[in-house]
Amino acid sequence: MSYRPGQRVRVEAREHQGHHRTPAYLKGRTGTVERVHAAFRNPETRAYGSDGLPAQPLYLVAFAQRDVWPDYGGHADDRLFVDVFEHWLQEAQ
Repeated sequence: MSYRPGQRVRVEAREHQGHHRTPAYLKGRTGTVERVHAAFRNPETRAYGSDGLPAQPLYLVAFAQRDVWPDYGGHADDRLFVDVFEHWLQEAQ
């Protein structure tokens, strides 16, 4: 596992054709790792008949709602929590 709770991460904004589990609205956004889950078979390759190996670490990442949607009208402390596989994350600068 490359990331730890409390660490800032950025969801990669790369193009991806076909099935993937990373919401498009999070690409390019920065959040904070809240929890490290176990490693799981990669659903992006399993969707096309592969075994999904090697397993990919999965993280619970928190995003400030206002960072995701600039026009968000709720409380400044509101967060969105999303599970993101490691191969979509990079260390935030």
